[in-house]
Order: sequence, then structure tokens, then C-alpha cells
Amino acid sequence: MRESISGRGGVTRRSVLAAGLVAGASVPLGPAPPSAAVPGSATGGRGVGAEWFAAPPRSVRPRFRWWWPDGLVDPDEVAREIDQMADAGFGGAEIAAVHHSVRDKSVLDTAHHGWGSRPWRAGVEAALRRAARRGLTVDLTLGPAWPAAVPGITPDDEAAVQELAHGRAQLTGGATFSGPVPPPVHEAAPGVRRQHLLAVQAARVDPAHSTRRETGLDLATVEDLTRRVTDGALTWTAPPDGQWVLISYWRRGSGQQPESGPHSSPAAFVVDHFSPAGTAAITEYWESRLLTPSLRRLLRAAGGAFFEDSIELETDGLQWTPRLPEAFEKHTGRPLLPYLPAVVLDNGNQVFAFEAQLTRQIRHDFWETVSGLFNRHHVRALRDWAHSLGMALRAQPYGLPTDAIASAAILDVAEGESLGFKNLDDHRCLAGGRDMAGHTVLSCEAGAYNGSAYGTTWDRFLRTMGGAYAAGVNQTVLHGFSYATAPGVSWPGFAAFSPYGGAPGYGESWGPRQPTWRHADDIAGYLGRVHRVLQAGTARADVAVFRQTGYTATGIGASWFTSTGVPLGWTHQFLSGPLLGLPGAVVSGGRLAPEGPAYKALFVEGDFFHGSTPTLAEADARRVLDLATAGLPVVLLGAFDQALTPGVPGDGGTERLREVLTRLLALPHVRRVTDRAAVGDALAQLGVTPDVRYATTSTLLNAHRVTEDVDFYYLCNGKHAETVRPPVAAIDHEVTLRRTVRGTAVPYLLDPWTGEVVRLARYTEDDGRFTLRVALQPGQAAIVALGRPGLFGDRVGRRAHAVAGDADEVLFTPDGLAVRAGRAGTYTTRLSHGRTVTTRIAAVPAPVVPDRWQLDVEDWRPGDGPTRTEVVRHTLTLGTLLPWPQIPELADVSGIGRYRTTLTLPPDWTAGHGALLELGQVGDTCRVTLNGSRLGPVDRLHPVLDVGPWLRRGDNTLEVEVATPLLNRLRVAVPDVFGGVARQAYGLLGPVRLVPYAQARVG
Repeated sequence: MRESISGRGGVTRRSVLAAGLVAGASVPLGPAPPSAAVPGSATGGRGVGAEWFAAPPRSVRPRFRWWWPDGLVDPDEVAREIDQMADAGFGGAEIAAVHHSVRDKSVLDTAHHGWGSRPWRAGVEAALRRAARRGLTVDLTLGPAWPAAVPGITPDDEAAVQELAHGRAQLTGGATFSGPVPPPVHEAAPGVRRQHLLAVQAARVDPAHSTRRETGLDLATVEDLTRRVTDGALTWTAPPDGQWVLISYWRRGSGQQPESGPHSSPAAFVVDHFSPAGTAAITEYWESRLLTPSLRRLLRAAGGAFFEDSIELETDGLQWTPRLPEAFEKHTGRPLLPYLPAVVLDNGNQVFAFEAQLTRQIRHDFWETVSGLFNRHHVRALRDWAHSLGMALRAQPYGLPTDAIASAAILDVAEGESLGFKNLDDHRCLAGGRDMAGHTVLSCEAGAYNGSAYGTTWDRFLRTMGGAYAAGVNQTVLHGFSYATAPGVSWPGFAAFSPYGGAPGYGESWGPRQPTWRHADDIAGYLGRVHRVLQAGTARADVAVFRQTGYTATGIGASWFTSTGVPLGWTHQFLSGPLLGLPGAVVSGGRLAPEGPAYKALFVEGDFFHGSTPTLAEADARRVLDLATAGLPVVLLGAFDQALTPGVPGDGGTERLREVLTRLLALPHVRRVTDRAAVGDALAQLGVTPDVRYATTSTLLNAHRVTEDVDFYYLCNGKHAETVRPPVAAIDHEVTLRRTVRGTAVPYLLDPWTGEVVRLARYTEDDGRFTLRVALQPGQAAIVALGRPGLFGDRVGRRAHAVAGDADEVLFTPDGLAVRAGRAGTYTTRLSHGRTVTTRIAAVPAPVVPDRWQLDVEDWRPGDGPTRTEVVRHTLTLGTLLPWPQIPELADVSGIGRYRTTLTLPPDWTAGHGALLELGQVGDTCRVTLNGSRLGPVDRLHPVLDVGPWLRRGDNTLEVEVATPLLNRLRVAVPDVFGGVARQAYGLLGPVRLVPYAQARVG
């Protein structure tokens, strides 16, 4: 049987149900019927409650990076795609002109349909209008692709991105150079027609300071020869001793264009990110060419954001801006020119070096100056301009060796990424800037994997993001959603990054073209609830780690905390010097930023980016001294009694720094250790403990947020980085959570899959610390809230709870406290008021393993156009569950499979029985129907559901609907791109088991 599905019209029904599990907490994994554990049902005080969690608003739901082929879009199709996102439960999109997959750019007709053209504006307005009707948010990139660029400027313009290129000539002592000034070692980029000679220097080579890549120089011999240049020529005789080098410096445009251009006519060029002229080029182009009165009104009403991707300024030489020497001297009090050899670059590599310590200090001063220019003239200026239009600024403030931590404090929304970030500490850097500045959201460009186009599974995505949420991320921008079509593309439609170099690209093209889109609203609901909790109130972290150099996207963590502290429950964020000057950087009650992250201690160690040298700027040292004097515990790792300044010190600068540190180290709540293993002991001596404690080292990660009356804890069995080996294993152990909000509290479990809130029935409490058992599969997450009784609508009140017991689970039911077990026997429960009771569990039926399945498959194939899908149906009977590639009829099939079987329960099945449905391995997403009732969403990382209330004596009909990625079909449909990729294991793989339990009231 064949039928067609249009990629332009796929619509799914929105759902806000989902499922998760904390073992021992008695959590039903499907919609809770009256006989199961008591869920919350009403909104609690101060806005937090069951409905607040169950139905997260569009504003916190995940979004898409929405890739357009510039302005070659149809307003009606744009509106349809907004509807597709909305119907699947997502919260918005960011429009970006990206088309790396289109090899012949001429088909995009940039003269008439380029970025910023009339059709592009019409498409943007259509998106904003439909988004307003559907409650979605639409953001706009500042220019086409990345880095930020605008049409109309040339590489030679002051506003264009610039580089400092260098030339060189070697001389032996006593030799004379006579002729044209050495030209740059690399020719200028195409389109660059002018270059300005900034300076010419001579210096003696010092082999003692040379490295494998760098030529060592003697700073004392550096001589400025610029005034000797006449008509582009120079005559100079080297002193008689040693080897010498002539260095010329040329300022010119780099000629960089945004990725995969051209996108417009005239072509866009990247702007100078360090000058007012570069920012003005962006704002003036928008003001004069793009912001029509209607677009202005729509943008102001929408309240979205402008977005800028990571700062990937690619030059042969050194990133430059004309006023950099002036800014350097203003910042440091000394001229830049004598130090210039130590910072010049050749294809990203250092060329020259002075003495090692001095070289490190020069480079620190240089990039600190550049960072200040970037944050002042680019980030802050663009943010203020966006505010004038009623919009925000969201950006990825990294890619250069600048202080991204400080940038995150300036931005309305800082954003990281799952592809380029090496580990969770990269997210923690941006989180420190966000929280110290009092912002709420840390966004993440999520789910881009090299070579995984059309093969990305949702469980891989969730495993990646689970740890990122623990590190501070609380908004997800999926990478991404491709516009339906473009000239010359084949089935299943235009994809921004696939093919990429003739092979599958990176990133995914979500949407109705994907079979898994059938279940996308389950994923959107899950992510929205996680975001809802992680954007509530204020983030808390145990320790602030000071960074002398605020780089991000480096993968460099913190001594002790990253490797030892996190597995024990500690949380940390990173701060850089500028954050210590923010208004919230005060100490009260021993906490830094008490109205924000409320750090309990400050940790300072050597600068990882410069040989772990113990350094502090004098101003930062004085600020740390002030904080410590006000009562903040401080731990320093390393020889800080002999610390150096990170930059070149002024007269007496080192001595003044060490005098400040001597005073700091003399304070009673300051500790200096020389062994990183001693950091934990130092914190213990200072009385500093984490809000979360594990009974043993664990892969469990946590994030803590606090509202006026609730402590929220996000818990995830995750990993520190995507590439960590061996894989994370399942965990099952006790966890202790601290109640930091005043008032009586009880623990609740918030299930981000189903949206249900359940009052926990087994835990211990000691002086505001709640200990409960947590069992999570790899990547799986759970949310615990500590709040007043009744906050989430439960009616348990102050009934006694269990503090210990040998039953599988203890739970509150409408009839009182109950125990649940998978085998018959007598179970003992110790209650919180001291009483110990026994409960008899009668016979429990044996597990049921289906031995026969009927499988109906929708086989998705290319249709009669790039956006149309033809469906061929297959019906099979299976005695054994196998991956589709092992079934001849399904070897290359992608699509939807519906598995049906009968589960037969014995005659002695009673209302006191229930069962867990274990699905085993599923590729990729699934939904479950039992006896005609569709159950709640299935936790992709632990596909187990409590199906007891839907079971009946005798025969029960089970259906499992499985949706797959599109890769297996593309292997044969588009073999020149996907043919070399291995088949994926699709389908219900099992083992599938129905595992009965019995439940009885305690006492």
C-alpha cells in the first residue's frame, strides 16, 4: 500500500505528558490514576505549583535554529513551518541564513533573494506575524551566517574586520639591509587593495628564548626603524654581534566574509568587532535598509532577540583594529610597539618570543586590551542598540582569547554550544557571568554532531544535554530546523549542512520530514519542564573559581573541583576580574553575591592558560582581600606568597601585589595549600560544605535553584564531556540535599516527562538536610523540590513518612502510606515518628514475556518532489524482536513501526496488583498504548512505565509505536552522500517484559 506525506504539512498533536524515575521514591511512570501515588493537582503559593510545572509556557520551551536559503523563502511556507514548530510543542526559532549544502550559490539568486532583500524581509514579517498568533518567539541573526557581517562595506573600509600581517628579513651582525620594506609573509586576501605600514623594527635574535615554533628575541635590542622608511624602502645596518631580524607590520583588511557566502548582493563582509565603526556598520545597515516601519512594530511587539554566533575571526595574521595601540597604552600605561613581536601571529601561531615570563605577561596585557574593546564597543554597544528596539541580545561570546566570562555578564543571554564546548566547565564559565550579573538564561546551541545528519537520535541528544543543564544551561536552541526547499535539492528537502563536503553533515534537520517528529512534542514537553525549573528563582553554586584569564570553549577545568569535587556533589562556577566589580559582588553572612549564586567560598589557583603560574592583578587581589575581610572563605592553591602579576608589572607592582596577598593570607578564614588534593580538607577546615552530598563518589551531577519558598534540585546521571570514556553506568545510592529556604519543607519528585509532581514517602531529615535514594540510568534526570506541605496540591499534610524499609518502594496513596514489592513476603517499614510496622504482600505473578508480535511499518521513501514522502506499508509477524536491518523486508527502512502483542494475566490478578512495562532497547522514540489507552510519554533513557492501573485479568492488548531517524532510507535513496554510513538499529529491540508487583497499605 502506498500513500504520500508532504514535508510541508506534517502536524502533530501537542502533549504535555512525560515520564522519569527515581527508584525508591515511588514514582508512577505513566499518567497517575486514582489508585497510584498521590500527585499534585493545584498551583501552589507564589506561582510555583503542579500546573506551573506540568504545562510550561512557550517562553521556556526549546527553540530551533531555523536555517533559510537567504531570502529564497515563501511567506506561506514560513508560516506553515512556524505552525509545525508550535504544534510540536516548541517555543520559537532563530532565523539564520545558512546553506553550506548548496554548492552552486548562483541558484540562490542573491541579487533578488539574498539576505536582507525584500523577499527576506517579507519572510521575516510572515514569521513574526504567525509566531505572534501561536505564542512563539522569533530571534534574528545580526547578519547572514557568521561572524557578524553586513553588505555594502568593502575589505578596505574602516568598519571591516582587520588584521596585522608581518614581514621579516634575517641579517647577520654587521650586514646591511637596503631595499623595499619586507612585505607580508602572506598575500592579502582577494578584494583587499590597500595595506598600511604600521611599523618596522629590528631586534637581535636570542636563542635562549627560542622554541620549536618561536624565534627568541632580546627585548632590550628592539629598535623602531619606522622613521627611516622612505618611499617604502629602508636602509639599515645591523650591529656587529649576533643574528638580527627585521620585522615589518602591515595593517589591512582580512577580507573575511560570512560562512558559505555569498549571501547578498553586494556581498557582505565581516565587521571589525573591536571598534565603534564596526558596530555602527551593523546598526546603520539595519536602521537604514532593513527596519521598515512594519518590521519595527513586529519586532518590538515580539520582544525577541538579535543573535550573534561564536566569534570566528579567521585571519592569516593578528586580529587588529586601528586604535588598538592607543587602547593598549591607556590600559597598561605603556606603549604597545616595543612588545609587538611577542603577540604577532602567523596562521594562529606565535612567531616571536622574549623571556618566557615577560612574554606571558605581554600577551596577557594585549588580549585583555582586546577583550575590553570587544566588550565595550561590540557587545555592550549592540546590546544597548537592541534594547532601543525593544529586543534583547543573545550571543556566543567566545572564539577569540577574550574574557567571555565578562561578556556573559553584559549580554542579556549568553549562549554556549554542545559541539564546540569540550566539557561542562565551558558552560560553567558563562554561567558565572550570567549569575553574577543577575541574568536568568544561559542558552545552548544543542545537538550538532559531525557526520550525523539524519542519524541523530533523541537519546544521544538527551545524554549530551543532561550534563549541560547541571552546569547551568537552561535554554535549548536545537541545531536545527531547515527551511523546506531550495533550488536543486533532492528528497527529503533542503538541509543547511547536508551534504557537507560530499558527505553527511553535522547538525540535524528536524521537522515533519523526520519520522521521529511524530513524537517530538514528548521531547518538547520534557525540555520545557526542565527549563521551567532551571529558570525559576536564582541559581546557587557552592564555590566561585577565580580565572585570571576568562577564556571559554577551552575544556580547561578547575583543580580538585572538576575531577574530585563534582563526583562528591560540589558545584562551582568561574569568575573573572571584571565580575568582582559588579554591584552584586558583595559579601553577607559569609556568602559572595548573596542575592545571586551565594557562593560559600572563593577558590584561586594558578593561571591554567599560562603554565599554572600563581598570578593576580593588584586590583583583583585588593578586591579579594576586601571580600575575605568581609567574611568570605578563600582557598588559594599554589605559591601565592610569591605571586606575580598576570600582565607586565609597573614600578613596584609585584611588591605591592605580594604585600596585599600577605595581608590576605593572614586572615583566619583564608587557607593556602600547595597540593590540589588538599583543597577539600581546606574547605572542611573553613566549615564550607556542599548543598548536595553523595554517599560515595558518583557520576551524578546536580544543579540547585532557589525561589522564595522552594529549593529545586536537578539531578542527572551524566558525564563531564561528550567524549568521556568509559561510558557512564547506572547509579543507585543515597543523596543528601540541603534545604536553604526558611520554613518547613517536605520533598517532592517532579517528573519532567509526565509533568506530574509526587510527594516522596521515604526519606530522612536531619537539620534541614533531606536524604533519599536516587537510581538513574546513564543520562537520565530527575528533579526534586523541597517545599512546604501542600505546595504542589498534595493532600498528604504532615502524615508520617518512611525513613527505612525493605520493600521495593514506599508511597503515599489516597488510602495512606503503602509499600510495593515484586515478590511475596512480609516487609518492615520504620516510620518517621519512630514506629516500626510490618506489611504482608501476597503472591505476585511471574513476569510476562511476549513471544509473538504483529508489526505494521510505514516505510518512508522519496516521493514525487523534494518535500514529499511516499509511504509503503509492510505487515510482519515476529517471534523474536530484531533490529530492522536484520529483517530482510526492513533492512533499509526508516519510518514508523507499530508493534502489537497480547499480555495474558492470571485469574488471581487483583486490584492490589500492578506491573512495570520494561521496553528494553528502542530505536528511536516510542509511545505506548495499553487496552486502547495511550499512556504517558516514555523516558527515552529509561523506557519503563508503570502500567498497573490499565491492566486487567486475562488478555491485555499492548501496542508500542516506534519512530526512527531517516538515515537507513537515505543510505539507498541518496547513496553518493549517505551510502558509506553504517545502518542504524531501528525498532523495538527489547527485551520487553511485564514485571508484576503487589501493593499494600502500611499498618
